[in-house]
Amino acid sequence: MDSVELTVRTGSALVTDLTAQVTDFCRSKGDGLVHVFVPHATAGVAVMETGSGSEPDLADAIDRVLPREDVYRHRHGSLGHGRDHVLPAFVAPSMTVPVLGGRPALGTWQSVVLVDSNGDNPTRRVRLSFLPG
Repeated sequence: MDSVELTVRTGSALVTDLTAQVTDFCRSKGDGLVHVFVPHATAGVAVMETGSGSEPDLADAIDRVLPREDVYRHRHGSLGHGRDHVLPAFVAPSMTVPVLGGRPALGTWQSVVLVDSNGDNPTRRVRLSFLPG
């Protein structure tokens, strides 16, 4: 298995596109699986369309389901930080994508994204692992 850890600066962005980094990592690896893992308690990864308004739609959906208000038992950090700790139950911290001919087998409009609502930590680690098949 080949594995690498990326450092990703998210700043205040909820969604950070990782597709280019995943594609670069898979280049010339042949067929197999790429696993994407975020080793953080307040972030997840997803496959979604980007650049079409989906990012603000996701932000609105997260705000409806997990409001930023101070309604959580987990209360350290900035206002609503408790929701950041609940987010990975809705947006999983890992995913696996098939790789064919050294390219992630994503659909036409699919992107691999980091979803991170925790503005207190603008730098994230992302582990990419390739399992040949």
